[in-house]
Amino acid sequence: MLWVKALHIVFIVAWFSGLFYLPRIFVNLAMEVPGPASERLLTMGRKLYRFTTMLGVLALVFGLWLTWLQYVAAGIKLPGWLHAKLAFVVLVIGYHHACGALLKKFERGANARSHVFYRWFNEVPVLMLLAIVILVVVKPF
Repeated sequence: MLWVKALHIVFIVAWFSGLFYLPRIFVNLAMEVPGPASERLLTMGRKLYRFTTMLGVLALVFGLWLTWLQYVAAGIKLPGWLHAKLAFVVLVIGYHHACGALLKKFERGANARSHVFYRWFNEVPVLMLLAIVILVVVKPF
């Protein structure tokens, strides 16, 4: 079980690294005019999104496996803090998909938002990660 937990943590860290960096690419894309630099940023964004998606899937697989080992297989009811954590995980998945939708808008040249929006958008995963870590470590309920 410790190996599963360790791999879950590693893939969470890697997934969030991508979720922290992709909106920074959006900030730069929002400030860039069409040309070679914006094409390079779009390529970086596409590759990062694909890789981050794979990392997110692995984080979810190991997280579900860990939940099964700790609670389901042992016949233990899921605690309240875990329900709350899973709700935040759903929000993180939604944020990840929102990043994909925004990337597609940049690819079509249909972005209507400023770099300031993306600077604020970039802070959302920090708040979600903070909530998840507090729920896992403190276990308030």
